[in-house]
Amino acid sequence: MATYALVLFTFLALVSSQAFASDPRPLQDFCVADMKSEVFVNGLVCKNPKDVKAEDFFFPGLDKAGDTSKNPGSNVTLVNVQKLSGLNTLGISLARIDFAPNGGLNLPHIHPRATEVLTVMEGTLYVGFVTSAPEFKLFSKVLNKGDVFVFPQGLIHFQFNFGAVPAVAFAGLSSQNPGLVTVANAVFGSNPPISDDVLTKAFQLDKKTVDWLQAQFSNSS
Repeated sequence: MATYALVLFTFLALVSSQAFASDPRPLQDFCVADMKSEVFVNGLVCKNPKDVKAEDFFFPGLDKAGDTSKNPGSNVTLVNVQKLSGLNTLGISLARIDFAPNGGLNLPHIHPRATEVLTVMEGTLYVGFVTSAPEFKLFSKVLNKGDVFVFPQGLIHFQFNFGAVPAVAFAGLSSQNPGLVTVANAVFGSNPPISDDVLTKAFQLDKKTVDWLQAQFSNSS
């Protein structure tokens, strides 16, 4: 448990210097989110400080492994402002990622509002991200226990467990609400679906293949 605690504190230090790149700077010590408020703002409305309790800054359970039995063999336990209201305006969130052995994959995805700092706690992961146009350059690395890798904000990235044992990683993200766009789900599982004419031309596929791909992702997005 001491190792896990050290990792959590390390993440806080790593991302705090970049936190304000995504989220507004707080104007008070804290702004615990009022989840019952019907007022819509960029972020969440503050709870009256007189009603704030220690529980507003507490989230249990990151010591427990997530279920990786379903495809694609990974499970993300995200602690963002929706799960921990005390994160409101602090520009930070945290995730535990569990990977099944022999192919557990955190699908290629984007966090539109956050940089991610990932460290491996158990196992071995192949990770990487792809830069924007015109290079589309892949930066990838095999990570072992204790290794750290950073994924810049808004770039497609992934993590893959090719080892024979389960893997566990923790990720710090520089936003209270980093957002998630899984590439395949967004393209082939959008609601309503993107036109076949667009997808057949964009991916140089025939209509039958596009229809098949949309059927695979229509229930998973």
